Amino acid sequence: MIRVLLVDDHQMILESLKLLFRRIPEVKIVATIDNSKNVLTFLANDPVDLVVLDFNMPHLSGVDLTLQIRQHHPTIRILMLTMVEEAIHIREAIKAGVHGYILKKADKEELERAVQQVMGGKRYFSPAIVDELSAHPGEDLNNAQPATIQNLTEREIEVLKLIALEFSSPEIAEKLYISLSTVETHRRNLFHKLNVKSAIGLTKYALRHGLVE
Repeated sequence: MIRVLLVDDHQMILESLKLLFRRIPEVKIVATIDNSKNVLTFLANDPVDLVVLDFNMPHLSGVDLTLQIRQHHPTIRILMLTMVEEAIHIREAIKAGVHGYILKKADKEELERAVQQVMGGKRYFSPAIVDELSAHPGEDLNNAQPATIQNLTEREIEVLKLIALEFSSPEIAEKLYISLSTVETHRRNLFHKLNVKSAIGLTKYALRHGLVE
Protein backbone atom coordinates (compact mmCIF):
# COMPACT_ATOMS: atom_id res chain seq x y z
CA MET A 1 0.00 0.00 0.00
CA ILE A 2 1.33 3.44 -0.99
CA ARG A 3 0.83 5.94 1.83
CA VAL A 4 0.12 9.38 0.35
CA LEU A 5 0.06 12.86 1.88
CA LEU A 6 -1.76 15.57 -0.12
CA VAL A 7 -0.66 19.19 0.36
CA ASP A 8 -2.51 22.16 -1.15
CA ASP A 9 -3.65 25.47 0.31
CA HIS A 10 -7.14 25.13 -1.21
CA GLN A 11 -9.45 22.83 0.74
CA MET A 12 -11.78 22.26 -2.22
CA ILE A 13 -8.87 21.04 -4.32
CA LEU A 14 -7.80 18.70 -1.53
CA GLU A 15 -11.28 17.19 -1.41
CA SER A 16 -11.26 16.66 -5.18
CA LEU A 17 -7.80 15.12 -5.07
CA LYS A 18 -8.85 12.73 -2.33
CA LEU A 19 -11.65 11.43 -4.54
CA LEU A 20 -9.27 10.98 -7.47
CA PHE A 21 -6.46 9.30 -5.54
CA ARG A 22 -8.81 6.93 -3.73
CA ARG A 23 -9.68 5.47 -7.12
CA ILE A 24 -6.04 4.50 -7.72
CA PRO A 25 -5.27 0.90 -6.66
CA GLU A 26 -2.87 0.38 -3.75
CA VAL A 27 -3.08 4.04 -2.67
CA LYS A 28 -4.05 5.12 0.84
CA ILE A 29 -4.56 8.81 1.64
CA VAL A 30 -2.94 9.19 5.04
CA ALA A 31 -3.85 12.87 5.45
CA THR A 32 -4.45 16.18 3.71
CA ILE A 33 -2.74 19.40 4.82
CA ASP A 34 -3.72 22.91 3.72
CA ASN A 35 -0.86 24.74 5.47
CA SER A 36 2.57 23.83 4.13
CA LYS A 37 4.25 24.93 7.39
CA ASN A 38 2.69 21.91 9.12
CA VAL A 39 4.04 19.26 6.76
CA LEU A 40 7.42 18.58 8.39
CA THR A 41 5.83 18.30 11.84
CA PHE A 42 3.35 15.78 10.45
CA LEU A 43 6.04 13.74 8.69
CA ALA A 44 8.11 13.53 11.88
CA ASN A 45 5.32 11.47 13.46
CA ASP A 46 3.51 9.94 10.48
CA PRO A 47 5.86 8.71 7.75
CA VAL A 48 4.47 8.41 4.22
CA ASP A 49 5.74 7.06 0.92
CA LEU A 50 4.63 9.89 -1.35
CA VAL A 51 3.94 13.60 -0.88
CA VAL A 52 1.81 15.27 -3.55
CA LEU A 53 2.09 19.06 -3.35
CA ASP A 54 1.28 22.27 -5.19
CA PHE A 55 3.87 24.76 -6.50
CA ASN A 56 2.33 28.03 -5.30
CA MET A 57 1.46 27.95 -1.61
CA PRO A 58 1.71 30.57 1.14
CA HIS A 59 4.10 30.09 4.06
CA LEU A 60 6.27 27.53 2.23
CA SER A 61 6.19 27.23 -1.55
CA GLY A 62 6.23 23.81 -3.16
CA VAL A 63 9.90 24.30 -4.02
CA ASP A 64 10.84 25.28 -0.46
CA LEU A 65 8.86 22.39 0.95
CA THR A 66 10.48 19.97 -1.48
CA LEU A 67 13.93 21.12 -0.36
CA GLN A 68 13.03 20.55 3.28
CA ILE A 69 11.43 17.16 2.70
CA ARG A 70 14.46 16.01 0.70
CA GLN A 71 16.74 17.18 3.51
CA HIS A 72 14.85 15.60 6.41
CA HIS A 73 13.11 12.65 4.71
CA PRO A 74 15.23 11.67 1.68
CA THR A 75 13.37 8.39 1.07
CA ILE A 76 9.99 10.08 0.53
CA ARG A 77 8.99 10.47 -3.11
CA ILE A 78 7.62 13.86 -4.20
CA LEU A 79 5.09 14.55 -6.95
CA MET A 80 4.29 18.16 -7.78
CA LEU A 81 0.68 18.61 -8.91
CA THR A 82 0.10 22.17 -10.05
CA MET A 83 -1.21 24.62 -12.63
CA VAL A 84 2.24 26.20 -13.06
CA GLU A 85 3.66 25.20 -16.44
CA GLU A 86 6.42 27.72 -17.24
CA ALA A 87 9.77 26.11 -18.00
CA ILE A 88 11.77 28.25 -15.58
CA HIS A 89 9.56 27.19 -12.66
CA ILE A 90 9.50 23.55 -13.74
CA ARG A 91 13.30 23.52 -13.72
CA GLU A 92 13.27 25.16 -10.31
CA ALA A 93 11.15 22.29 -9.00
CA ILE A 94 13.37 19.71 -10.68
CA LYS A 95 16.45 21.32 -9.16
CA ALA A 96 14.79 21.18 -5.73
CA GLY A 97 14.37 17.43 -6.16
CA VAL A 98 10.81 16.55 -7.22
CA HIS A 99 10.41 13.09 -8.72
CA GLY A 100 7.47 14.04 -10.90
CA TYR A 101 5.65 17.10 -12.20
CA ILE A 102 2.04 16.85 -13.35
CA LEU A 103 -0.64 19.40 -14.18
CA LYS A 104 -3.91 19.64 -12.26
CA LYS A 105 -5.88 19.14 -15.45
CA ALA A 106 -4.58 15.55 -15.60
CA ASP A 107 -7.18 12.78 -15.53
CA LYS A 108 -7.28 9.78 -13.21
CA GLU A 109 -5.38 7.58 -15.67
CA GLU A 110 -2.45 9.99 -15.88
CA LEU A 111 -2.40 10.43 -12.10
CA GLU A 112 -2.22 6.67 -11.69
CA ARG A 113 0.57 6.45 -14.27
CA ALA A 114 2.51 9.20 -12.50
CA VAL A 115 2.17 7.55 -9.09
CA GLN A 116 3.26 4.17 -10.46
CA GLN A 117 6.34 5.55 -12.18
CA VAL A 118 7.42 7.78 -9.30
CA MET A 119 6.95 4.99 -6.75
CA GLY A 120 8.75 2.62 -9.11
CA GLY A 121 11.90 4.69 -8.80
CA LYS A 122 11.43 6.59 -12.05
CA ARG A 123 10.44 10.16 -12.85
CA TYR A 124 7.23 11.33 -14.47
CA PHE A 125 6.45 14.56 -16.31
CA SER A 126 3.16 15.41 -18.01
CA PRO A 127 3.44 15.51 -21.83
CA ALA A 128 2.68 19.25 -21.74
CA ILE A 129 5.57 19.72 -19.30
CA VAL A 130 7.96 17.83 -21.58
CA ASP A 131 6.82 20.01 -24.50
CA GLU A 132 7.34 23.19 -22.46
CA LEU A 133 10.87 22.17 -21.45
CA SER A 134 11.70 21.23 -25.03
CA ALA A 135 10.39 24.56 -26.32
CA HIS A 136 12.55 26.51 -23.84
CA PRO A 137 15.80 24.54 -23.58
CA GLY A 138 17.86 27.53 -22.45
CA GLU A 139 15.49 28.79 -19.78
CA ASP A 140 17.41 27.49 -16.82
CA LEU A 141 18.08 28.97 -13.39
CA ASN A 142 21.79 29.11 -14.12
CA ASN A 143 21.33 30.89 -17.46
CA ALA A 144 18.21 32.95 -16.86
CA GLN A 145 17.83 36.36 -18.44
CA PRO A 146 16.67 39.28 -16.29
CA ALA A 147 13.24 38.26 -15.02
CA THR A 148 9.98 40.07 -14.59
CA ILE A 149 7.98 39.87 -11.38
CA GLN A 150 5.91 37.13 -13.02
CA ASN A 151 9.03 34.95 -13.26
CA LEU A 152 9.59 35.02 -9.51
CA THR A 153 7.92 32.63 -7.10
CA GLU A 154 5.86 34.01 -4.23
CA ARG A 155 8.58 33.00 -1.77
CA GLU A 156 11.30 34.68 -3.85
CA ILE A 157 9.27 37.90 -3.82
CA GLU A 158 8.93 37.63 -0.02
CA VAL A 159 12.69 37.16 0.35
CA LEU A 160 13.37 40.02 -2.08
CA LYS A 161 11.15 42.39 -0.08
CA LEU A 162 12.88 41.50 3.18
CA ILE A 163 16.34 41.92 1.66
CA ALA A 164 15.27 45.35 0.41
CA LEU A 165 14.09 46.17 3.95
CA GLU A 166 17.60 45.31 5.20
CA PHE A 167 16.72 42.07 6.99
CA SER A 168 19.72 39.77 7.39
CA SER A 169 19.59 36.18 6.13
CA PRO A 170 19.15 34.74 9.66
CA GLU A 171 16.34 37.23 10.31
CA ILE A 172 14.65 36.27 7.02
CA ALA A 173 14.94 32.58 7.91
CA GLU A 174 13.31 33.18 11.29
CA LYS A 175 10.56 35.39 9.89
CA LEU A 176 9.60 33.00 7.07
CA TYR A 177 10.11 29.78 9.07
CA ILE A 178 12.68 28.43 6.62
CA SER A 179 16.29 27.34 7.02
CA LEU A 180 19.23 29.67 6.53
CA SER A 181 20.44 27.53 3.62
CA THR A 182 17.03 27.93 1.94
CA VAL A 183 17.29 31.72 2.30
CA GLU A 184 20.73 31.64 0.69
CA THR A 185 19.36 29.49 -2.14
CA HIS A 186 16.62 32.06 -2.77
CA ARG A 187 19.20 34.85 -2.66
CA ARG A 188 21.37 33.10 -5.27
CA ASN A 189 18.34 32.42 -7.47
CA LEU A 190 17.34 36.09 -7.28
CA PHE A 191 20.84 37.14 -8.33
CA HIS A 192 20.63 34.80 -11.35
CA LYS A 193 17.06 35.64 -12.34
CA LEU A 194 17.39 39.41 -11.95
CA ASN A 195 20.96 39.58 -13.25
CA VAL A 196 22.27 41.53 -10.26
CA LYS A 197 25.36 40.91 -8.14
CA SER A 198 24.58 42.38 -4.74
CA ALA A 199 21.89 43.14 -2.17
CA ILE A 200 22.02 46.74 -3.38
CA GLY A 201 21.01 45.55 -6.85
CA LEU A 202 18.14 43.55 -5.37
CA THR A 203 17.01 46.57 -3.36
CA LYS A 204 17.04 48.80 -6.44
CA TYR A 205 14.96 46.22 -8.32
CA ALA A 206 12.43 46.01 -5.47
CA LEU A 207 12.13 49.80 -5.31
CA ARG A 208 11.82 50.12 -9.08
CA HIS A 209 8.96 47.61 -9.16
CA GLY A 210 7.11 49.01 -6.17
CA LEU A 211 7.70 46.04 -3.87
CA VAL A 212 8.88 48.33 -1.07
CA GLU A 213 8.67 52.05 -0.43
